[in-house]
Amino acid sequence: MLTQSVCLQLQFKGMEPPVRILVVEDNKLTSDYIQKGLAERGHIVDIADNGEDGFYLAASEPYDLIILDVMLPQKSGWSIIKDLRKQNNETPVIFLTARDAVPDRIKGLDLGADDYLVKPFAFSELVARIRTITRRAPIRRSDVCRVADLEMDITRHKVSRSGKVLDLTAKEFLLLELLIRRKGEVLSKSFITGQVWGILFDSDSNPVEVAIRRLRKKVDEPFEVSLIHTVRGVGYVLEER
Repeated sequence: MLTQSVCLQLQFKGMEPPVRILVVEDNKLTSDYIQKGLAERGHIVDIADNGEDGFYLAASEPYDLIILDVMLPQKSGWSIIKDLRKQNNETPVIFLTARDAVPDRIKGLDLGADDYLVKPFAFSELVARIRTITRRAPIRRSDVCRVADLEMDITRHKVSRSGKVLDLTAKEFLLLELLIRRKGEVLSKSFITGQVWGILFDSDSNPVEVAIRRLRKKVDEPFEVSLIHTVRGVGYVLEER
């Protein structure tokens, strides 16, 4: 298994770029297991625990891949992919389900899925299938993100504000990328540690406050308007106010 530091080195060398993945799974143990494992590999992972929320996120956010269960509350996986394809949403989909009958596999692929993996599954196989699909599929998200006068070029690993280039460490870049891609959304400390560090920290050793403070010194303090805000008792948000 690659360590988080090695993953980051690979990402910034352009060998294994991180992808944004939506996991629609109502079993919390399964979704937590997938999220933790993929975060350790540098990917950004969102979770929806029911079909309605899953469809809303899939239809409104620029994901590179969707991992989709079939048997979901409120809206089935069959319905989700069917409605996405009706909207000409071609985001790659991997069905991850306990339904192992051949007719179910055929149905999933006929509805437009790119792959079909049966539970119980080997995590290494899921990673391999994700790698195969994302390598052949175009990355659907923009390489350049902007909030107010802050601009982040993901491909060139370059950040600037008001035309001034900011010198960020690899961790600071990854943290800012998470904030800017989720602009306007309040992110908890636990979510940030899971996405940026790939593991959960004890509250006494939580690195988020330190990282945010260092990031603010570069992104906010030299400028008149602050973009990184603290929501007390909840987390942090990047937005123009």
